[in-house]
Amino acid sequence: MQDRRDFLKLSGLGAISMLACGDEAARGEERRTNLSGAGSPVAFPPGKKIDFHSHAILPSYVRGLKELGIDAAEEGFPMPKWTLEAHLEFMTAANVDYSILSLPTPHIYRGDAKLAARIAREINEETAELCRANPDKFGFVAALPMPDVKSSLEEIRYSIEELGALGVKVASNSDGVYLGDPSMDEIFAELDRRRALVVLHPSPARSLPRGSVVTGRVMALFEYPTDTTRAVLNLLANGTLERYPNIRMVVPHTGSFLPYMKQRAKGMFELLSTLKMMEPVDLETGFGKLYFDLAGDPMPEEMNMLLDVADKGRIVYGSDYPYVLAPILLKKKGALDRELTARNWMKQVYVENAAALLPNPF
Repeated sequence: MQDRRDFLKLSGLGAISMLACGDEAARGEERRTNLSGAGSPVAFPPGKKIDFHSHAILPSYVRGLKELGIDAAEEGFPMPKWTLEAHLEFMTAANVDYSILSLPTPHIYRGDAKLAARIAREINEETAELCRANPDKFGFVAALPMPDVKSSLEEIRYSIEELGALGVKVASNSDGVYLGDPSMDEIFAELDRRRALVVLHPSPARSLPRGSVVTGRVMALFEYPTDTTRAVLNLLANGTLERYPNIRMVVPHTGSFLPYMKQRAKGMFELLSTLKMMEPVDLETGFGKLYFDLAGDPMPEEMNMLLDVADKGRIVYGSDYPYVLAPILLKKKGALDRELTARNWMKQVYVENAAALLPNPF
């Protein structure tokens, strides 16, 4: 077993150690390309360029949803088809060197902790196998059977120590239990102890206005950023990020609605603490601990809104492949990269910020 762990560290986390430093050929000459077919070409910096928000739709996940009785289409968006070849083609076209895979939505917990734990284990083992076969292209953050504490703690240990996971993915809510709920403190304490990379992903609230309300029919339009925002505000309000400061959490979709909510939350938290309805919260410190990926539609407005509440050193690239068609993603990325080039931020966002987020060997 020790030999197996050593091999996994070499092929998984060991591969990551090469990401912060580009190979000498890449340092010699920058690649130039025009991703969208419009506008000025962009120059890609030396070093490995990393996508922090991408998904692999593997048989274990599709099978697990069927066992759970979950139809992915209930969230208003069909589950996309995924192949390794297509993902690698997208990465080449997008000048992405390395993708960190995470479990998408729907989340895999619907009240049966034992079933969720088995499905999480099957997904993590299959994803680890994919990453071992392509160690220079893929890493992953592990799926957890949250909110069940015991099985989640075991999956953290197994996935990181045995499978070489780079960290974990957490859903904004797990069958109605939100991040920041005190029942999850033991999980967050373990992630803090490991200084873990934690990738947050939205999961729609259990009860939504459906029918003729478009936001309740197509979750990606409104409910995904809403639930992400709800979860982060709960983490902040309950002091979770203050108690567990070593966690490196990535918030998706250009901060979701947090750029708007920060000022409002600051005022409301002060009012509520004055009324003794909650403990005082250091909102600035809490926000300052977060990282943000640029999946979604960062240009032309969302990135500027994010930068009103986040430092440029806390943003990383995210594609959301394959949930957005590759040609559309390339067009979005072309606009983003031209803006990053104009600001001289390409290396910071794609290489330096990303390398700072990657975990050290445990």
